[in-house]
Amino acid sequence: MALPAAAPPSTQHNGNDNGQRRRLFSFLNDAPPQTLISFFLFGLINNVLFVIILSAALDLVGPLIPKGVVLLADTLPSFAIKLAAPYFFHLVPYPVRIVICVALSFVGMQVVAWGAETNVPLRLFGIVLASLSSGIGEITFLQLTHFHPTLSLAFFSSGTGGAGILGGFSYLAFTTYFGWSVPTTLNMLSFLPFILAIAYFFILPSPTGDHAQYAPIAEDEDGDVVPAAPEFYTAAVAKDDGTWIEGMKERFHKSKALFMPYMLPLFIVYIAEYLINQGVAPTLLFPLEETPFHRIRDAYPTYATIYQLGVFLSRSSTPFYRLHNLYAPSLLQFTLFIFLTLQSLFYFLPSVYWIFGITFIEGILGGLVYVNAFHEVSDHVRKEDREFSMAAVGVADSMGVCLAGVIALGLEPALCRWQVADGRPWCGMK
Repeated sequence: MALPAAAPPSTQHNGNDNGQRRRLFSFLNDAPPQTLISFFLFGLINNVLFVIILSAALDLVGPLIPKGVVLLADTLPSFAIKLAAPYFFHLVPYPVRIVICVALSFVGMQVVAWGAETNVPLRLFGIVLASLSSGIGEITFLQLTHFHPTLSLAFFSSGTGGAGILGGFSYLAFTTYFGWSVPTTLNMLSFLPFILAIAYFFILPSPTGDHAQYAPIAEDEDGDVVPAAPEFYTAAVAKDDGTWIEGMKERFHKSKALFMPYMLPLFIVYIAEYLINQGVAPTLLFPLEETPFHRIRDAYPTYATIYQLGVFLSRSSTPFYRLHNLYAPSLLQFTLFIFLTLQSLFYFLPSVYWIFGITFIEGILGGLVYVNAFHEVSDHVRKEDREFSMAAVGVADSMGVCLAGVIALGLEPALCRWQVADGRPWCGMK
């Protein structure tokens, strides 16, 4: 089943851009501050452990194991959840999902923190638990934006960008500048997911007006309407439009209509982005005396922090600027991947500060495609299909990250071997 656009692209784009800027302050007036705070916290906390784990990849598995191993453990479970979620998540109430997210994140990070340094499989198991939580959370919070004012999506996206800064910088600061051990740092940060529960149960207001569509109307024995409590709402209006098989077929057809305009550019930008982050960035090294670092291992989390700053800025940009051509930044991101791979091989840039600038641009491009893809869905997909579409499009980024992780398993070691043979042994040093 096709998902028709609200208007022809050219008309819709111009109107949306002007309206977005013109109605920014009215949006702020329409959206309760508690809603905006809640969605910012949802994006921030749900993504922060993902960032922390990737920033800690070198410390968790050592310099000799490809960082793609950590990336796969951090994304494959999340990808599996996103792949299946659009077809059954409407049966799971939101509060149940929140509790599951908090529990999985906390336990997973505790396992990662206290797993023995030599017990890499145990640490990877902890990462898998945290990844499951991240996948459940992202789908849940994207779907929740359907029931709240438009600006909730912008604040959620801004929060996901902020997670990069909080996660990347906090790990870098605690381990490099404060000198904390990796287990102590991860143990302290493992308590962050409890903020999700606080935001959902105590800060987020119930949806009102046109957004109040959480649950079917219930009646008591006398036929009077009984409003359902928000914390027990499910993800979709519970009505039976046919058999379960027919419903699955309809959802599959809807997914196909989302592929070219939204899912493919999201997939392209993410596979290029994480090929850079996990396959190439660990090998973008310079002689220690030519860098601002104290140790070679400081380069990787520094790149991650600068990259996440770009992600935060671009994911926070939609109230002021909207991008409708999702393919242009996606293809530019792939060009950056090729350029940095050539730098890893042939070492032609004069200093590490060029890498700082390029990784910042990488973050900008990835964040732009992510946030604008979901805004395009919100603008162009029919209201009754929007909640499902948010979940379905969310599969694309995880698919790109997972494929990048698989390729990075071979790419990083190959680049490192080339560098060692070329007289640059830094990739095997701590």
